Amino acid sequence: QSQLSQALNGLSDRAKEAKEFLVQLRNMVQQIQENSVEFEACLVAQCDALIDALNRRKAQLLARVNKEHEHKLKVVRDQISHCTVKLRQTTGLMEYCLEVIKENDPSGFLQISDALIRRVHLTEDQWGKGTLTPRMTTDFDLNLDNAPLLQSIHQLDFVQMKVSSPVPAPPILQLEECCTHNNSATLSWKQPPLSTVQVEGYILELDDGNGGQFREVYVGKETMCTVDGLHFNSTYSARVKAFNKTGVSPYSKTLVLQTSEGDNSSSSEHVPNTQSEEQTLPFPVPLERSQLRRMSPFSSTLNLQPSFSGRSYFELRSSAHQLSLHSSLQSLNSAGCNFETQGSPYSQLGKFDIKKMVAVAWFSFDPSSAHADIIFSNDNLTVTCNSYDDRVVLGKTGFSKGLHYWELSIDRYDNHPDPAFGVARIDVLKDAMLGKDDKAWAITEGGITKGATVGVLLDLTRRTLTFSINEDQQGPVAFENLEGLFFPAVSLNRNVQVTLHTGLPVPEFYTSRSAMP
Repeated sequence: QSQLSQALNGLSDRAKEAKEFLVQLRNMVQQIQENSVEFEACLVAQCDALIDALNRRKAQLLARVNKEHEHKLKVVRDQISHCTVKLRQTTGLMEYCLEVIKENDPSGFLQISDALIRRVHLTEDQWGKGTLTPRMTTDFDLNLDNAPLLQSIHQLDFVQMKVSSPVPAPPILQLEECCTHNNSATLSWKQPPLSTVQVEGYILELDDGNGGQFREVYVGKETMCTVDGLHFNSTYSARVKAFNKTGVSPYSKTLVLQTSEGDNSSSSEHVPNTQSEEQTLPFPVPLERSQLRRMSPFSSTLNLQPSFSGRSYFELRSSAHQLSLHSSLQSLNSAGCNFETQGSPYSQLGKFDIKKMVAVAWFSFDPSSAHADIIFSNDNLTVTCNSYDDRVVLGKTGFSKGLHYWELSIDRYDNHPDPAFGVARIDVLKDAMLGKDDKAWAITEGGITKGATVGVLLDLTRRTLTFSINEDQQGPVAFENLEGLFFPAVSLNRNVQVTLHTGLPVPEFYTSRSAMP
């Protein structure tokens, strides 16, 4: 009985596990059904998007066919009109000559015969070679090459999802490596010692110094970053998180940094509290950290404002080599988000090798706020329009402080009408030329040509707007006393196509003027 009872207990445990397993399987059935409905809806949406794109392309191709059709008809009709006039003149001359031949007065005939003979030969020569040859063929010399697209459609298939690795653990801020100096802050972090999860990069965020919203100031593989250009006598909060292909880690503990009251503050040592959830590292800092800051100087034009987009361009230079890193963070809203990182290969830099770091806004045109007639391409960096009327498109990033410069290259332009370039409020009129209302500040330059480059310099420290064409400043400051939030803006029609270039240094004509007393 004892043995049977023990065996029954083991079997009872297995039966209990089996019941729980059946519940799990039934839940899986329901989850599979729900996932199937969701996946089917996603598949239909993706296929519908392809069909919409194909229909738009079909409309564009039909427009080209109609254009060729109208051109052929115009050429043939013009030739019909020309030949009809000439035939009428020839027929009239023939009838007149027949009447003259019937003339019975020899002297009268001789008086006009020579002139008529010359006229007949001249008219005959006008019907020379090529006159009676059609100037246009009836065939349409257009051949649609759809083989690559058909092949792509046949190859359209599902990509097998790989089993993803876990998201990284929260990074640890290395307090002994973090410091502030004047209006700069250096932060250092590392992964937890026992963490084995692969990390692809880190995201450093700072607030605006007034307890406002956090903004990304660095995205990359380095574990140390210095941010310059902060406000003096201000308190900034910083945090960092790690990411890989699976997703984003939780944030590290928040570190509070205090910038100095002026450029020549004294130094003294302070050890932050590592136990609190919010760690504070006020200025002054230890002397040895100030020496590190001088050995590893960074400069930055970063504007930590709520309008800053968080997508940055970083250029790093060292004494031994030059390199560049372009980092763009596309979405960080969920644990299953995807990252896109664009950049050239680079070698690992030591903490003391970096010579200079420059961060400036890197943005594109904004389809969500643009007029419906605007056509986007080249990752929303190139725009044109399908309307003969002026339409407005804005940049994705708005600016409220700092110095910002971008350029627009003229890819296509037929000299009518002139495009306009400048800045605008978010609620500017989208169906009129830029500058027609009181929510835009723009230049309409008739001197530009295809291939020209228009530079726009927005200095919100001086509250001015300046323009240049092919690196030549266009007169003095165009607009002054600018305050508020401004977005890069362009107005154009279907005869104009422009491409946006951002992440550029401030032009020499402005920096030299700024250096003048």
